Amino acid sequence: MKTTVDESLFDRERPLSLFVRYYRYDVHLFVLDMICALLIAAIDLTFPMVTRYALSNYLPEKKYEAFFLVIGAMAAAFVLRGLMQFVVTYWGHLMGANIEMRMRYDLFSHIQKLSFPFFDRTRTGSLMSRILPELFDITELAHHGPEELLISVVSLIGATVALFMINVKLGLILALSAPLLIVIAILLRKKLSDASRRLKESTAEINSEIESCISGVRLSMAFGNEERQTEKFQNKSWLYRVAKGRYYRTMAVFHSSMESVLSVLSVFAIAAGGFWIMKDELSIVDLVAFTLYVSVFAAPIRRIAFFTEIYQSGMAGFLRFIEIMKVKPDIVNRDNAIAMDRVAGEITFTGVSFSYSREESADMILSDINLVIPAGKTTAVVGPSGGGKTTLCHLIPRFYETRSGSIKIDGTDIRDIEIASLRKNIGIVQQDVYLFAESIMENIRFGNPDADDEAILEASRKAEMHDYIMSLPDGYQTVVGERGVTLSGGQKQRISLARVFLKNPPILILDEATSALDTVTENKIKSSIERLAKGRTSVIIAHRLSTIQMADQIVYLSEKGIEEIGSHDDLMNLQGPYWRLQKMQSE
Repeated sequence: MKTTVDESLFDRERPLSLFVRYYRYDVHLFVLDMICALLIAAIDLTFPMVTRYALSNYLPEKKYEAFFLVIGAMAAAFVLRGLMQFVVTYWGHLMGANIEMRMRYDLFSHIQKLSFPFFDRTRTGSLMSRILPELFDITELAHHGPEELLISVVSLIGATVALFMINVKLGLILALSAPLLIVIAILLRKKLSDASRRLKESTAEINSEIESCISGVRLSMAFGNEERQTEKFQNKSWLYRVAKGRYYRTMAVFHSSMESVLSVLSVFAIAAGGFWIMKDELSIVDLVAFTLYVSVFAAPIRRIAFFTEIYQSGMAGFLRFIEIMKVKPDIVNRDNAIAMDRVAGEITFTGVSFSYSREESADMILSDINLVIPAGKTTAVVGPSGGGKTTLCHLIPRFYETRSGSIKIDGTDIRDIEIASLRKNIGIVQQDVYLFAESIMENIRFGNPDADDEAILEASRKAEMHDYIMSLPDGYQTVVGERGVTLSGGQKQRISLARVFLKNPPILILDEATSALDTVTENKIKSSIERLAKGRTSVIIAHRLSTIQMADQIVYLSEKGIEEIGSHDDLMNLQGPYWRLQKMQSE
């Protein structure tokens, strides 16, 4: 899955350079936006000068026809300005939306490549915040940033030149005020940037809290903890409100300071102009033109203030975007990794050790595991909770990387196999089945996106789910609700099994797939599992030992490591840990 910008650049280039790269797909829109922005600035600059010329030359000489022709031309120019404003507003925003879309695509594509440890330590709400609201601010920056900067620079230079042409003394007054305004903007910029960054972080926190509270709403109701959850949410909301208040206060200081200086400047210019009129050093027409240019001069200053605001907000979001884009997957393809076709499925663990923490002093979940899982046979892994059974299975598709040792499939180290190729050969059915809030048809199709409808129906029949689906009013088009909430646990498990039937992998991992089901439902699903496991290399993790007695080999795994391996009868005869576990369950 390729991103629109080479991911290696995020480590080498500056943020602004990376930001500019996203314009390359919309150069035509960018050029159009800039041309229209220049025309708008040119019309704004021309109007006061044309007005001054018409008032000074045509009216005193009673050239009324010429005067109204000029006025008509200016009216036509402002109609053109309106059209240019439409282009800037619509196409400019569309360009920004395109850039936002590509950044969102790049971010989501990159997140899809990250490994399980990243998701173990990152909250979903925080990622959602970076993908959605924070990237919206980038749209505003991508559109308004270059446009506002260009119009401001052109207008400021043009207005200053015009002011000097009208009256050098008044021009000097305004020219000398510009550095003061720039100093104010620079002094307040950092505060605005810090406040914007804190607001982004607070937004991510409250989104995480919302996601957590909504996901756990049934648990809250079950334990009667709605009031406590509401209180927690109120606390997060208050912190968000505080962060927003700080941002608005900084923004208010920024804007009020700029507006105060600009307003005082306008009043001072009129007072100075009036003084020079009294001394016959300035005409009323020149003062009118000068006053109009003061407005033109003030507009780019306000635009610069607006640009500073959207720049800080947009760049704060972009820097958080870069922060994620710089995160490297813990598990990547080796150089010259091979793609494997359908494998036989023999899995060999040699000296495998693993810890979720990468620190040397961390406790090992698995230590020096040596195990052979024969191809086409069923291997059951049993033992007490915390012994590493699920971890062992997660290492096979490289959801996590071993600390030491190797895992081989058909004699090839899984680190030498392309990750996509490796996982294509493995099907997983977990205890906690995740279903998308889509139709049953699409949830089963997830096992093989290229499968046709008939293949999906056949997979459903093998999972003994077809008859139930057909009894529903909308059949396979029934929407199952978020996480499949409208289905029972057994029904969700059967859809999960149908997915794997559709995928048809040579290696099957069943991670406590029936432990959450009642005995009757378990027995119904058991036949589907046996049918699915037939002829495949199957690894079954189970707490209910009655479900794995027919396994070709049973591995007893505890915190001490592998304590026993053998068939059910062999391990019962040994009267070791497996025998004691059987006895405990039967009692």
